[in-house]
Amino acid sequence: MLPHSPDENLAPQPTGSHRSVDPRKLRADDLRYLLAVSRTGRLVTAADALGVDHTTVSRRIAALEKSIGLRLIERGAEGWTLTDIGRAVSENARAIEEAIDRVVDAVAGQDSPSLHGTVRVSAPDGFGTAFATPALVRVRRRHPHLQVELITATRQLALRPSGFDLALVIGVPSSSRLVTEHLTDYTLGLYASDDYLTRNGRPETVAELREHPLIFYIESMLQVGDLDIERHLPGMTPAFSSTNVFAQLEATRQGAGIGVLPAFLTRRTQLRRLLADEIDIQLPITLAVRREAVTHPAVRALWTALRHEVAERADDLMPH
Repeated sequence: MLPHSPDENLAPQPTGSHRSVDPRKLRADDLRYLLAVSRTGRLVTAADALGVDHTTVSRRIAALEKSIGLRLIERGAEGWTLTDIGRAVSENARAIEEAIDRVVDAVAGQDSPSLHGTVRVSAPDGFGTAFATPALVRVRRRHPHLQVELITATRQLALRPSGFDLALVIGVPSSSRLVTEHLTDYTLGLYASDDYLTRNGRPETVAELREHPLIFYIESMLQVGDLDIERHLPGMTPAFSSTNVFAQLEATRQGAGIGVLPAFLTRRTQLRRLLADEIDIQLPITLAVRREAVTHPAVRALWTALRHEVAERADDLMPH
């Protein structure tokens, strides 16, 4: 069952139109289901977070839409997204969810409020593992009732982003539905193993680099313009490619070629930096939060933890 199947005849409302909604027909608990879908973008995932089946989520949102008389969610390219009125409703509904959390804390006799619920974070695989994970773990230690989900993928955000509360992306996303902050810059360079250099020699110029196999992302599957190899090494095509930066790192360690790798992933390896003065690629990491999630206490806590993590490890990101 899809959320709109019972209500396909809901009439679309003109922008700026006003409706009279009887508050007696609204069930506050239905708002929790809308919040769960807004965070995950998936009925099944929202159902797991709420401890119900996905048909219950569908039914409860359909009931909420019927009470309001407007559609609150719609199917997008990457799952379910909120309509404009859906975002307004969910943003105001967070106060109810937070009130419930405070009641739970009061009953448990906790002096300081703990964080509850589920927060989903999206990040590139390398940065997400090396920087986001330690930050998220620290928050979880302080708030054991909080559920944190980390999705790792090196991709651009959709124009109508969904499926996350907070995202870390390479470059600068352009969407009016996001609140963004430049989190940090990081460096990529050329790296090779001693074994590879012994067998194939060390390139001393960028021109000589063309005689060596390069290791990087699969161009045809890369969605991040800032990582386009043509921008940084014009005319070069990777000989070994992967969508996963850890596969690129391992291929470089195994001597498959010269890797274009983040400096923070190579610090604890024996790889050698090559042509550091000529090839020093610096890219931004942007922290993006969906507007309706900005005021959520757990999102704010993770935001703060990520800032702290990159500030403490600035030398790993931009080595001198």
